[in-house]
Amino acid sequence: MSERFGSVVLPRLTLHSGKVLKEARVAYSINGTPRPDGSNVVVVCHALTGSHHVAGGPVPGLPDAWWDAVVRPGGALDTGKLCVICCNNLCSPYGSSAPIDTEPGTERPWGMNFPVVDPRDVAFSQKKALEAIGVRRVAGVVGGSLGGMLALEWAALTNDLSFAVVLAAPLRLYPQAIAFNGVQRHAITSDPEWKDGDYYPEQGPVKGLANARMLAMITYRSEESFVRRHMRESRNIDDWKGRFDVESYLMHHGKLLTRRFDANCYLYLTKMMDLHDLSRNRADAEAAFEPMRKKNFLAVGINSDILFPAWQVQEVVEAASDVGVCAVYREIRSDSGHDAFLLEAEQVSNILIEFFDLIGFPNVDL
Repeated sequence: MSERFGSVVLPRLTLHSGKVLKEARVAYSINGTPRPDGSNVVVVCHALTGSHHVAGGPVPGLPDAWWDAVVRPGGALDTGKLCVICCNNLCSPYGSSAPIDTEPGTERPWGMNFPVVDPRDVAFSQKKALEAIGVRRVAGVVGGSLGGMLALEWAALTNDLSFAVVLAAPLRLYPQAIAFNGVQRHAITSDPEWKDGDYYPEQGPVKGLANARMLAMITYRSEESFVRRHMRESRNIDDWKGRFDVESYLMHHGKLLTRRFDANCYLYLTKMMDLHDLSRNRADAEAAFEPMRKKNFLAVGINSDILFPAWQVQEVVEAASDVGVCAVYREIRSDSGHDAFLLEAEQVSNILIEFFDLIGFPNVDL
């Protein structure tokens, strides 16, 4: 069955900060058919600049599917048996409420008037959106990077999950990751075309957004991957305009993002990541795992990840295990860096299949 798309408007969404987001729209996709009891429903949470288009062919207005090697009939998330639902994150420019949208009661885009949103708000909005379309129970949740942070919040908010899977995501953001995000935001807000976020209907700070993406791409890869792909290959480096190949690679990816993403959305999403802390307004991080007690949990690290090193992912398993969660840790072995959870589809699939076999999921007779 092909991917279906829709959206829900939540009339009033109270945020973690106490602010209220009115008319909060949540876009979503569905792959597969949900059972009435939700026993075959898996929520997949997407990363920073991804979308709810998780699998399948091109869709107008959305970037390419980002996990169709995993989410497919016969895949690790087998849409022949499972129903995979992916919601577009708040603050993303792909259909959910975001700074690019018109502020209710005005005729102007929200811009920087949009309220700050944290991962708990996003997970809560997605849970409410699924309830609004009749999906009141899900079997499990899976996410990587920012999506992994959302999966952690899903697990903390939901008492009846059977399992949760987190790939390349920590319990909280540590100072180095916050620093990377801070410099990216500075690149955007220092661009004269940002205009304090009030640049619509113009394209806005294209150069700043491109520079932000260039820095981000460095954190998504590893030294080994740059050596393997680029080493010191170059063109005309004795001329000021000459470049090393790695510079051209980063510039290319910077320009690509500016063609499909909004700068203000990027500011809000990186801020959202900075606010990720599972212990925030809770006794501690361990307390967040209470709803998962005696349930199943998998955390997957990446040996070459410099953004969220493997030890930070191992820390998630330790916190979950401390309160009686059946938690296991696995590691992707790759020189691809943080993006290995997207690039190493075979390893990811094998890890997921092993975990599902271990916990006996899905016990679904279709």
